[in-house]
Amino acid sequence: MPGSRRRLARRGGSTIHLGPNTLWPSGRFSSREGNHRPLFETGGCVGRYAALTAAADPPHLPAKQGETMGTGLTRRVILSAPASLWAAGAFAQQKEPFRFGALMPTTGPEAGYGLDFVKTYEMAVKDINDKGGVAGRPLEMIVLDTQAKPELAINAANKLVDVDKVPVIITAWSSVVKAVAPIGNRTATLELNMGANSPDIANLGDYVYTVFPLAEVDVTALAKYTKDKLGKSKAAVLYINNDTGIGGAKIYRDVFTEAGGQVVAFEAYDPKASDFTGVLLKVRVANPDVVHIHGLSELPQVIAQMRQLGMSQQVTSYSAGYNPKLLAQLGPAAEGLIVTSLAPTATSNPNVAKLLDLWKQVGRAPNGLPYLQYAWDSTVVVADLFAWVDKNKLPVTGENLRKALLEIRTFDLPMTGKLVIKDDHRISKPVYLYVVKNGQFTLLDTVA
Repeated sequence: MPGSRRRLARRGGSTIHLGPNTLWPSGRFSSREGNHRPLFETGGCVGRYAALTAAADPPHLPAKQGETMGTGLTRRVILSAPASLWAAGAFAQQKEPFRFGALMPTTGPEAGYGLDFVKTYEMAVKDINDKGGVAGRPLEMIVLDTQAKPELAINAANKLVDVDKVPVIITAWSSVVKAVAPIGNRTATLELNMGANSPDIANLGDYVYTVFPLAEVDVTALAKYTKDKLGKSKAAVLYINNDTGIGGAKIYRDVFTEAGGQVVAFEAYDPKASDFTGVLLKVRVANPDVVHIHGLSELPQVIAQMRQLGMSQQVTSYSAGYNPKLLAQLGPAAEGLIVTSLAPTATSNPNVAKLLDLWKQVGRAPNGLPYLQYAWDSTVVVADLFAWVDKNKLPVTGENLRKALLEIRTFDLPMTGKLVIKDDHRISKPVYLYVVKNGQFTLLDTVA
């Protein structure tokens, strides 16, 4: 965490994390059930996980004793080969690791999601390296903090490209994906979105692709279901006034209207707001029979204030609402909430159960499990791209990784199943609708 001091040791040219959170479960992950790609084996060894200051220190050097994290690129995490493999020399004579970058909020309001993304990346990188890496080379991921702010993301992306020389960057949060896109296109660095859903992402350029379904998929399904299956005729739409909220809210409004419903209120709120009384009173006057909220970490506060104002309407949201923290924060006020998910459960995919077993070792339930499934799978996609480039004896460049993406096209992924990359930069997945019932998310329906 920011401000904490971690003990680091140098071994074989790599930085080995010796901090207190290095215990990993031993065991073997494999599953050939269904159509899901089997996980790699795991052992009991430690991944390379160093918290470094990105702005002040040279790449791959630990922060000096007594330094504090800055306010710009505030956190740097490097995930690489297991310590036991470096110690044993398994990768010692190999070429440089295959390195890729990730831009995630590890501080700020969205860190609850961002830190869990990073933890899942750590699990996935370790899993791959425990199996021997990619074509005999270790996989390394360099994470920079964005606080989900586009201006920080631009600085971080430039550093990943210019200093760390990574050919591919994983991103999330719509404003971050959009901000980084010009850098990727200008420098021929592949950008893979693994969690943002703005429909505009499909049109950001030749080097920007998504492995996560955009809002046209789940928001369209939810709006149609609300009108056709739930029989709601008057909807209000509340949305956070940024790239995440605007696109999704417009899709819900347009689809609900086309289905024969009426949108009686369409209101935005400031991303920095904590008091939503003004927009909620406008919604109350409009008297809808369903309220769709397209927000981020503030979603529990919006719902809580809505209930405090005596508004008892059905509430719906998209996949950001599928979060156990929301249930804990809202308690009974969450009852009846309908949210979407774009990933299968542990019941239908045994690999997900094994991911949850890893999280049990962390000591708590993860935030936004479906997103974490895409975090894991985006790491697998990157590993597959590196393997293709290596097999074809091509230089490891963003241009060649993009070529690999378009040559492979179809990926059989362990956590989310089949992924097909389309020419229009969009992907399709089944949509799972959940309703909060007796304090738990319960499957309501599945929309293919």
